[in-house]
Amino acid sequence: MTAAAAPAAAVDPQRRRQRRLRLAGAFVLLAAAIAYLLVEGLGSSLDYFDTVGQAVAQRSSIGSSTIRLEGVVVRGSITRTATGADFEVAGQGRTVVVHNTGSPPQLFQTDIPVVVVGHFAGRTNVFVSDQIMVKHSATYIAAHPTRVKGPGGTVVR
Repeated sequence: MTAAAAPAAAVDPQRRRQRRLRLAGAFVLLAAAIAYLLVEGLGSSLDYFDTVGQAVAQRSSIGSSTIRLEGVVVRGSITRTATGADFEVAGQGRTVVVHNTGSPPQLFQTDIPVVVVGHFAGRTNVFVSDQIMVKHSATYIAAHPTRVKGPGGTVVR
């Protein structure tokens, strides 16, 4: 053996074990960081919403938190206001009055599925909204038959 090879072969087993533990700890920490970033990234990129029936049933636990509320605009309920529009959305046998500020989208009309973003006003079933998203796909109701239905189970175009 050469003099240079002797010290490498004589590495203390305890030092080797400590080095492996540090390396394993670094990998565990790295894996945990990656898992956290994936969970946070996927969780924040998903858009969750409650149907009218779910939101009314969970009204007390929702409080004044901002949510996305899905329902069908009730025929004859749209009233244009100086600041936006007031209307009703229905779903699963329940109805909620929506006070919307801002300009409704161009496709906004009665008998179509919408998602409104906002919160319940106080302890009432009045929903204060600042955004309306129109569900205008012809296949939306067919893809989600238990959520909302337009007249006859179809989307009005």
